[in-house]
Amino acid sequence: MYEDRVPVLAVGSNACPGQLRHKMAESGIITPLPMVRARVTGVGIGVSAHVSRMGYVSNSPVAAPGAVCELFVLWLDARQLGVIDASEGVPRPDGNFRRAWLPAPDVRIELADGSVLPGAHAYVNRHGVLRDGTGAPRAHPGQRPLLTELLADVPGLRELFGASPEEFSARARADRELCARGTRLFAERKMVTACGLERYAGNQQYGSPGTGASLAPPLM
Repeated sequence: MYEDRVPVLAVGSNACPGQLRHKMAESGIITPLPMVRARVTGVGIGVSAHVSRMGYVSNSPVAAPGAVCELFVLWLDARQLGVIDASEGVPRPDGNFRRAWLPAPDVRIELADGSVLPGAHAYVNRHGVLRDGTGAPRAHPGQRPLLTELLADVPGLRELFGASPEEFSARARADRELCARGTRLFAERKMVTACGLERYAGNQQYGSPGTGASLAPPLM
């Protein structure tokens, strides 16, 4: 544990060191960013109910009581947390994600040395997540199989994004209006459900610890 940093569950691109370096470099931050592997109980990986302008349909955390998975925990200082918040759209009312504090024992986060965190931040999708045939959050199978399935199964999606995952990504990338149309299509086709973690983000205010704009738990 790091006394001057906060723990954040890394889901999707935030678990990619190269992507993290890129995000930090854009803000002129070159300080180390610790990542540690953790065994997480109570959280699964679902499918965001929005099309990202990066050209994909991103991973999103979902409540999964009793389920166990391995995730990375990022230990972020105040500036790094602000960068990740901004990249997820947290400060914007139209952003895609809200930052939530997932407390123990609702979510158990066990580090490699056997220690258990009192909780961690996670980014919860404002749009909800895609559901499976039972109405439960759909598990994310990876970008290529997911986009292949969506293009085959969702009426109207091929007309917007083409017939292949590669064409989907090429059309979606940096086209804000097209991504918004795809996001609306998910909702119109009644493919969206809650992720189950919304209650943890309900009263959260955002900003970097120490700036006076955040109600996050204190640095550990």
